[in-house]
Amino acid sequence: MPSRHRSRQRALQILYQVDVGRQAAGDAVASFYETLYTVEGEGGAPAAAEPAPDDFMEALVRGTTACAAEIDGKIAVHSEHWRIERMPSVDRNILRMAIFEMMRQNTPPAVVIDEALELARRFSGDESVPFINGVLDAVRKELQEVKE
Repeated sequence: MPSRHRSRQRALQILYQVDVGRQAAGDAVASFYETLYTVEGEGGAPAAAEPAPDDFMEALVRGTTACAAEIDGKIAVHSEHWRIERMPSVDRNILRMAIFEMMRQNTPPAVVIDEALELARRFSGDESVPFINGVLDAVRKELQEVKE
């Protein structure tokens, strides 16, 4: 079973493919496993065994895409002067996935935000980190107020 950090990286890659390629989440997940099966083999040949399912990654992808309208509403409210369709796709999908995880998973918000910032540092630019941090912190506060 992959680490949750690796699962988040995989989920982000698939969400990016769904967003940019306009591909269905299930098809993108299946395509990812096929690619992983080939890439992890020696010398480009298929691996001896198919990669084990990544349940956490799949839950993030399917949940994020299923709740996209609700999540995009939260992003729109908390991202002043930025329309969601104008955001870089990587940033948009980091935000979507992190907000889904804060809303529907039992992961502490501080862990979700930290992981999202790590993804932004790796897959986006340094200028995206404070933006993502600000939006996620505002959503965290909103979700906390609703719980109380």
